[in-house]
Formats: sequence, C-alpha cells, structure tokens
Amino acid sequence: MAKRTVVWTRTADIQYAGILQFWVDKNKSNTYSKKLIKRVSARTEQIAKNPFLYKSADFKNTRVASLGHFSIYYQVLENKIIVTAFWDNRQDSKKLMEILKAKK
Repeated sequence: MAKRTVVWTRTADIQYAGILQFWVDKNKSNTYSKKLIKRVSARTEQIAKNPFLYKSADFKNTRVASLGHFSIYYQVLENKIIVTAFWDNRQDSKKLMEILKAKK
C-alpha cells in the first residue's frame, strides 16, 4: 500500500505548538523543541508508512503512538492519517478524554 498523507487537526496542531512554546519558554532556548520536532516528524513518517504499527486507543478508530512523555493520537483512513491529538502524558488525562470524545 502507498504511503498515506499525514494531516493534523486544528486541535492537534494547537496542542503541538503549545507544547513546543512551553519548552522554549521554560528552557529559554529552542534546542529541546527542535529535537522534539525531529522526533515527531520521524514518528509521523513511520505512521504514514505503517499506520497499524501502534496500538489501538480506547476510542473508536483511534490509534496512539508513544514518544516517551508525549503521545500522538491518530486515525487511519484509506489515503491519509489524521492526527487528532498531540498530548503531553504528564497532563491530566481527563482533559485528553474530553478532546478525543469531541472528535468522534
């Protein structure tokens, strides 16, 4: 099967940008954020090539790929991958549940 295109939802994009900005502000440097961008890019490339590599989440048609302290929640469609959430696993999981329920 051909590689799928990865599309980020507005919610996931806002979460990702917020986390990157948090680390820039906290560290007074963008070094960690740049490393995180490379890791996320590599992981989304991997998801695009083999979307069923990662485990199913507790939500219908949703899978989750872990990146240590972070998780990428996504849905697999015929020709694309939709990233529905980018989550810092140290945050309150109740907030994540609300976000994913809203995406049903």
